[in-house]
Amino acid sequence: MNDEPFVVPAALDGERVDRTIALLTGWTRGAVQTLIDDGSVLVGGEPVGKSRRLHAGDVVELLAEPEPVGPPRPDAAVDLDVRYADDDVIVIAKPAGLVVHPGAGHAGGTLVNGLLARYPEIASVGAPARPGIVHRLDRDTSGLLVVARTAHAYDDLVEQLAARTVDRRYVTLVGGRMDARRGLIDAPIGRSESRRTRMAVRESGKPARTEYEVKAVFDTPLTSQLECRLDTGRTHQIRVHLAAVGHPVVGDATYGGKREAIALDRPFLHAAHLAFDHPVTGERMEFADALPVELQSVLDTLAQ
Repeated sequence: MNDEPFVVPAALDGERVDRTIALLTGWTRGAVQTLIDDGSVLVGGEPVGKSRRLHAGDVVELLAEPEPVGPPRPDAAVDLDVRYADDDVIVIAKPAGLVVHPGAGHAGGTLVNGLLARYPEIASVGAPARPGIVHRLDRDTSGLLVVARTAHAYDDLVEQLAARTVDRRYVTLVGGRMDARRGLIDAPIGRSESRRTRMAVRESGKPARTEYEVKAVFDTPLTSQLECRLDTGRTHQIRVHLAAVGHPVVGDATYGGKREAIALDRPFLHAAHLAFDHPVTGERMEFADALPVELQSVLDTLAQ
């Protein structure tokens, strides 16, 4: 599901909420009406009826998505940046803006659709709705992820993730200066009670641990470049943890990281390093991915 609320555009001012959501997501009106009946559609933070007329500027939040209709289909039009592939695993460099697997509002055009076109055998690997996928990146996060081509590889990689032997490191830029050069944020994460489309640090949440190391500090505006390492893999983990300690990811409008002085329309978050044990040979596999141009440009400007 796309976790971001959306703002009703002027072109849809006066339209019914069910028709508006159907137009913007590609879902059927019947599916949208079911979500509304279940209380899973909020306007201005409150549940609404399906006949509610919307106004330009209204904020709509979706707390659930329709049940998927059938398995994802191959789509050769999805461009894949394959960094490594053998009979068991594929390593992909995902660009920002590409959704990993089909879900609400993204029935096609996802990474999975592209993978199925090139590697059709993954259709029977793992969960049917997200074949081959053992870990994910947010839509607007770029960088490396590994995909399984066989059931054995899938099971082995899932076990490695659970055992925390997969090394996932991210480059990020946050507001302000960290209190320490290195640190560990150990705080459980769960669904926000006030904004159900967001995650938050909550006592009742699932355990979550993020290690960080400061790589650079910039004065104007005061920002810090970090390398973060995931010990766990919760939804929005790095973004939530850094926001919780008062240093939101730059460009992250959802968790308070927008900076007028820095022109960036996505969170500054990039999965730059990935390492795991090959599920068949046992060889340690390591991959690195340089920052994309739009993020490197921000650092270059700050360093001037």
